Amino acid sequence: MSAISMGHIPHFLPENKLRLGGPLFKKYQGPEEWGQTVKAYGYSAAYCPVGLDAKLDDIKKYEQEAKKQDIIIAEVGAWSNPISPDAKTAAEAFEKCTRSLDLADKIGASCCVNIAGSKNLENWAGPHPDNFSEETFDQIVETTRKIIDEVKPSRTFFTLEAMPWIFPESPDSYLRLIKSIDRKAFAVHLDPVNMVVSPAVFYRNGALIKACFQKLGPYIKSCHAKDLILKERTYMPQFDEVIPGRGQMDYSVFLRELKKYPNIPLMMEHLNTEEEYREGADFILKTNESI
Repeated sequence: MSAISMGHIPHFLPENKLRLGGPLFKKYQGPEEWGQTVKAYGYSAAYCPVGLDAKLDDIKKYEQEAKKQDIIIAEVGAWSNPISPDAKTAAEAFEKCTRSLDLADKIGASCCVNIAGSKNLENWAGPHPDNFSEETFDQIVETTRKIIDEVKPSRTFFTLEAMPWIFPESPDSYLRLIKSIDRKAFAVHLDPVNMVVSPAVFYRNGALIKACFQKLGPYIKSCHAKDLILKERTYMPQFDEVIPGRGQMDYSVFLRELKKYPNIPLMMEHLNTEEEYREGADFILKTNESI
């Protein structure tokens, strides 16, 4: 539940076939109110509405409400570092991943998502010289297999979101992981912004997006919607995330490719206010209508 309580729920999105979703800015009590809140925003996709300690009966009630309201529960976040050099941190992360994947399976979410992690002791999602070593790749493969084999999900998938400083950092890297992990329950969570690692890729991000869908399309279970700008007046490349529509990510290409795979949710994230999400959603929906 959102920690931010709003006095009303604005209906700011029209009905649209695009499975768009984002955080909720109003507290809700129970499945029915959650479903009404999601629909009041015009969303047809949502982040998982319950936590890891939820009772099975409550989980099933939220799943039933999602079906009733035609809402796809897009993802359960397992954000943690299961490849941390610190054994305690890695063990706790492994447990969080398995519990999150189990929750995703019980509630019928499209996927459970994490990043691969990092060898950085101070920053669980930060850069480190060993992140791109073959030893780290092999550890990611082994750890991911163990997570999936521990849970044995029957109707959801475990996914690793791409990051600029750890595998998978590109479509080809993701394909290599899929082949190496070799589990039917391993799939793709697509966030193209996280694969923009240079000005050359930035200015040709439409080609990157096309390559992602061409190579990974059948494996994609959920997507993140963000935008990016390249800072000027710096000697080395620096990128900033911005509200969708204010940057240079090619949303025409993104949404056109997404149309080929119905019911893949597109989830907005990393914005600060309800107004920012409204602006981003308006841009995405208008772009979707124009293609």
